[in-house]
Amino acid sequence: MYAIAEFLSAFIIRFNYFVLYYMVSINTFYAILFIVAIRALYIDRKKKRYWSYADMAGSSYTPPLSIVVPSYNEEETIVDNVKALLSLEYNEFELIIVNDGSKDDTLGQLIREFDMVKMDMPYRKEIKTKEVNGLYLSALFENIVVVDKANGGKADALNAGINMSKYPIITSIDADSIIERDSLIKVIRPFVEDPTVVVSGGVVRPVNDCTVDKGFIEKVRLAKSNLARFQTVEYLRAFLFGRLGLGSLNALLIVSGAFGVFKKTTVIDAEGYTEDTIGEDMELIVKIHRMMRDKGKAYQIVFVPDPVCWTQVPEDTAVLKSQRKRWHIGLMDSMIKHKKMMFNPKYGIVGMLAMPYYFFVEMLGAIVETLGYLTFVASFWLGLINFEFFMLFLGVSVLYGIFLSSSAILLDEYNFSKYSEIKEYLLLMLYSIIENVGYRQLTAWWRFSAFLTYRKKSKVWGDMKRTTFSKEQ
Repeated sequence: MYAIAEFLSAFIIRFNYFVLYYMVSINTFYAILFIVAIRALYIDRKKKRYWSYADMAGSSYTPPLSIVVPSYNEEETIVDNVKALLSLEYNEFELIIVNDGSKDDTLGQLIREFDMVKMDMPYRKEIKTKEVNGLYLSALFENIVVVDKANGGKADALNAGINMSKYPIITSIDADSIIERDSLIKVIRPFVEDPTVVVSGGVVRPVNDCTVDKGFIEKVRLAKSNLARFQTVEYLRAFLFGRLGLGSLNALLIVSGAFGVFKKTTVIDAEGYTEDTIGEDMELIVKIHRMMRDKGKAYQIVFVPDPVCWTQVPEDTAVLKSQRKRWHIGLMDSMIKHKKMMFNPKYGIVGMLAMPYYFFVEMLGAIVETLGYLTFVASFWLGLINFEFFMLFLGVSVLYGIFLSSSAILLDEYNFSKYSEIKEYLLLMLYSIIENVGYRQLTAWWRFSAFLTYRKKSKVWGDMKRTTFSKEQ
């Protein structure tokens, strides 16, 4: 028994040091990414001085755009969402709303509000999808099309919208999201600047408790819910550091499904969104990277920090847990499916940097972090580590996380100032501190539990409790 106890003690101590070195390595990478992100923000600010978005919005040289809105049980928000999209500052675009077998009154809301009429129209199946039950045109707006189809999941709905689209550039925007009037012009800019750009993505922010009237963001407010505030900090950190830094290196492996713009021919060549995964947004980006590098073609997948899409985030713990587990399972799907890209020089920086980062940090990090917390607490309680090691672990695991989150908030305030009141930024700074005590560990546990429930070929959209947008003045 004594030998076993000695072995376990030695193992726990070694594991603690492994976790410490692991976190030091990750934080070093984050520090480099932080510098790259700041440089990218500086370059973006310089570019905007020479761009007139008003001229672009009305210019015939701006490429026409097809906007695909996948919808499943979205009766609470679909009308406001479509109205917002109709008000976008863009020269020529079409709206394709795909009703993916909703069980509520999503289709009825669209038919009544926009005077939709069922039409006998051609539907080209460039990408295979579930059966289409009907195609509708609006008698009020010539650029609105509704595709009513059998339920097949979000990826299938997106593919149906792509099949129906007629323009060379497509974007998918979630039905519970609202984008700012000039967001599309801003996210399209890279396509005009560089013909090798095939994908462009923008920032996603929580819309909870913002004032929305007739599909417009009238006043930006910080959410009242503690859970939504934690997510606001997460979103700022993820977009302004992770995606901006990796995007500037052409190593971005995910463009948010809530707001991404694609060259249509590239998506079709990649055979559209993959149906046997619930991480369809990441899977498409990885497929495009792999396809373009296999073909030896020059391409760019970029992130633009300015254009904003506002989306509802969960305010219910059970819904947030389901969402985070779903995201992690989608990540696991892509990592396993494209494992041949890992450390493969053929795939350049994607294979040598991006894939290892997402595999060892984003995917396996949940396991290391969760077990690290458990063994660290047990070690301290059993007296296996001293106070100096305790403080070092705390500094590496918590204090640096606070630094990154607070830096992202300060960068956001300096560059974009979306929140008009300084107290809202101060509150975010506070939440960037307290998220490290409880919330961060909880989300790590949820991602860890995703390994225990992982199943391939899951197509579940997942339930999200929608609410109508706030219209209080």
